[in-house]
Amino acid sequence: MNCQVPESCRVCRSPQVVFFMTVGDRHYWRCEHCQATFLAAEELPEADFERKRYELHENNSNDEGYRQFLNRLAEPLLSRLAPKQQGLDYGCGPEPVLAQMLADAGHSMALYDPFFFGDHRPLHQTYDFITCTEVVEHFHHPAPEFDQLTRLLKPGGWLAIMTSFQTDDRAFANWHYRRHPTHVTFYRQYTFDVIAQQWGYHIDIPRRNVALLQKS
Repeated sequence: MNCQVPESCRVCRSPQVVFFMTVGDRHYWRCEHCQATFLAAEELPEADFERKRYELHENNSNDEGYRQFLNRLAEPLLSRLAPKQQGLDYGCGPEPVLAQMLADAGHSMALYDPFFFGDHRPLHQTYDFITCTEVVEHFHHPAPEFDQLTRLLKPGGWLAIMTSFQTDDRAFANWHYRRHPTHVTFYRQYTFDVIAQQWGYHIDIPRRNVALLQKS
C-alpha cells in the first residue's frame, strides 16, 4: 500500500486515524474518535469525473418515488420549522427537487452546488435552515465544509442531513453505498454525535439515515 497515512481525521480533525480496509484498488481509513471512514486522499475522484457522474442522475420533480425519498428528511424538518423561514439547499444537484418541495411549503430557498449552482453569493448570507441530502458522503474535506455550514446558520437554525449511515464493518466491502465511485466519506450515527458536540449542535435522529442538528 502506497497511500500516505493521514495526519488527522478529515471529519473531526482527530489524530486517532488507523488503516481500515482495502477493497480492490481503494484504501480506506477509520477515525477511532468519531468512527468516520474515508477514502485515501490519493484516490479521491477528480472534479471532471464527479460532474459527469452527477449529470447521469435522473432526479426530477415528477418522480413520486424520489419525492417520497426526499420526504424522509423534509417531513421531520418541516415539523420543526416556523412559517416562512429562509433556507439553503447545499449541494442541491442539477435539479433541486427538495428546494422546490420546501418552497411549496412556504419557505424561501437559496441554492448552492459547486457543479451546477456555483454562484457564491448564497454563501455570504445566513439561514434559518440548511439541507444536505445525499451530499456529505461526497465531501472530500468534511471538516471545513462543516465549518462553513455552521457559519451559514443562524443561532437556533437547523442543519438537516440525509446520508446512509455506515453500520456493519463486515458488509462494508460489498455495501452499495461504498461502491458508488463518488462516495468517499462514510458516517456512523455516532459520527454525527461527535459532529454535534464539536460544532455546537443539539442532535436529533428522527428516522434512519437522517440527522437534524440544531445550532446552539
